[in-house]
Amino acid sequence: MKKNIFAFSFILQIVFAMASNQVFAQKAAYLIFEKGGKTSSYEKLLQEAQKADIILFGELHNNPICHWLQLELTKDLHQTKKENLILGAEMFEADNQLVINEFTKNYIKESNFLKECKLWDNYTTDYKPLVEFAKENKLSFVATNIPRRYAAMVSKDGLKALDKLENEAKNYIAPLPITVDLTLSGYANMLQMMGGGNAKGETFIYAQAIKDATMAYFINKNLTKDKNSDKKAAKTFLHYNGSYHSDDFQGIMWYLLKANPNLKILTISSTEQAQMQKIEDKNKDKGNFILITPESMTKTY
Repeated sequence: MKKNIFAFSFILQIVFAMASNQVFAQKAAYLIFEKGGKTSSYEKLLQEAQKADIILFGELHNNPICHWLQLELTKDLHQTKKENLILGAEMFEADNQLVINEFTKNYIKESNFLKECKLWDNYTTDYKPLVEFAKENKLSFVATNIPRRYAAMVSKDGLKALDKLENEAKNYIAPLPITVDLTLSGYANMLQMMGGGNAKGETFIYAQAIKDATMAYFINKNLTKDKNSDKKAAKTFLHYNGSYHSDDFQGIMWYLLKANPNLKILTISSTEQAQMQKIEDKNKDKGNFILITPESMTKTY
């Protein structure tokens, strides 16, 4: 009996020692929360994403967890949506759509695609897996962003600069004129950071807005282009964009709902925190789901 008590006591000491040294504690690579700050899970996110017409996956461009989870969500949505899943991304400009189509349909070699498509520096590590998935599974991959040269024109001279473009160029932009609501917090806060309502600050915000409007336009256009098809209701558009462009249910989402208030849109916001114990108040309402990663997370560039 004494031996049993001694053994039990010894085991308890080991357990307490291990607990006090946090041997059982694991460092979380990411946590998922729902709007309002409730702890959630990838399974719940996937479940809700399957019900949406559009998923706006807001990423941190250099965060590997974001890119990994984007690919996992793409694969899992494809399991149920099959050919009714459409992919698209901010990182590809609308005037490169032909090159993307030719590559994903195996018409041209990868070497031609890499030379002729305007790719971000982190394409190989972060976006190539998504494009390759679309190619392997015969999915549409939509270049949704405005060509950067036109966004630069707006940043310099405002939206009026687009009026002088030829009609062919305007095919790569949301239909003009576009409405810009500078009271939206995303735009207003950026304007404030730039020193208030000066002309230069406003034109920069207009450049962001024309990106949001153009991405929304091409998302909606590709989601509804088969509007006479029985499969229309089953289509889901998964869009990859910087978190800023869809945080707080603004940006791309604002323009999407302006065009079609009946769309079911799910947003995922990504952010980093110094501590992972709980979501910070400032991050609680950034999206339907909020992906939290540690500030110390390794960066892709």
